[in-house]
Amino acid sequence: MANSRSGSGSAIPFLDLRWTNALVHKEVATAWQKIMTHGKFLDGPEVDLFEQEFATYCGVAGCVGVANGTDALELILRSLDIGPGDEVIVPTNTFVATPEAVCAVGARPHFVDVRRDTLLMDEHTVREAINHATAAIILVHLFGQMVDYEEIIKLASKRGVLVIEDAAQAHGSTFSGRRAGAVGKAAAFSFYPGKNLGAMSNAGAVVSNDFELLSRIRSLANHGRDRKNRSHHILIGRNSRLDSLQAAVLSAKLRHLEDNNSRRISVMRTYRANLPKECVPLSVNKNASPVYHLAVVRVQDRLRASDALTSEGIGWGIHYPVPCHLQPAFSTYSRELPVAEEAAMHILSLPMSPNLTSAEIDRVCASLDIA
Repeated sequence: MANSRSGSGSAIPFLDLRWTNALVHKEVATAWQKIMTHGKFLDGPEVDLFEQEFATYCGVAGCVGVANGTDALELILRSLDIGPGDEVIVPTNTFVATPEAVCAVGARPHFVDVRRDTLLMDEHTVREAINHATAAIILVHLFGQMVDYEEIIKLASKRGVLVIEDAAQAHGSTFSGRRAGAVGKAAAFSFYPGKNLGAMSNAGAVVSNDFELLSRIRSLANHGRDRKNRSHHILIGRNSRLDSLQAAVLSAKLRHLEDNNSRRISVMRTYRANLPKECVPLSVNKNASPVYHLAVVRVQDRLRASDALTSEGIGWGIHYPVPCHLQPAFSTYSRELPVAEEAAMHILSLPMSPNLTSAEIDRVCASLDIA
């Protein structure tokens, strides 16, 4: 949920994509001309190139581009034969796409509470949730920070449970020196335009060190085709492919990702130094290096704070106003998860873009100084 209504003065949008898109304008225009010439709008050389580049960037063996991040999650689950009768442990503080993917394959999401300091998955609630039906745990790296995964990985290994990463908000984030995407059996990425690495439409990818798994996902994403014999459909698949233009956009933007992430880190550092004491940023684990997809703070009176921002023409968001276990679609799986429920009433997302200036940050902070 985001709000970008304008008030007095020049507006500060919650997210400004114009600057990041301008960085690659010429490259993308040239790539589009090439694609128009060779005519391979799907499965063009741009897709192969991006898959290779992104796998290298994440530090994994391979990558399969797909249509969006939700499909990426669902395809991972399907490729691992997770379905009816299985439970998948999911943090309730996540975008609805995570449990949607679980339900789409016929499995049951087992929602767990989150840590109070980071609002990320809590190893203690995971430990309590694992049972004989648990087939997988989805680590949701949120707001640009990776989950403290080490104990969860050990627990999963001991119990024979698969670990999957939802890395839709963590492009380039690291924990103990490992990048998001290089931790679990496979990882799902979204390249929705607003992400740290965003396409100019919907796009996604699966990364993994398991070539057999990636081959199965590639087939599932292309109507179950056998790659060696395209007239044979060896699986019941679907149509979920990354197109050549979005692949070209992503290759161009990947070259700017490290610099843009550094800029986001600098923006958040300035926020931390200047926010009034009533606005408390989420904690950072000592082993984590977040890339700040979102700038999330806790406030006591969110309505008052958001009204103050709106009156100054400053965009804001809430991530997320309703935890997944309280959403009507998941009422069957609802239970009390007090940390997430309390946090949902007080979290507020501030403007975050790589090009946010010090003056703009100062204005945001001044607007929130309403005590």
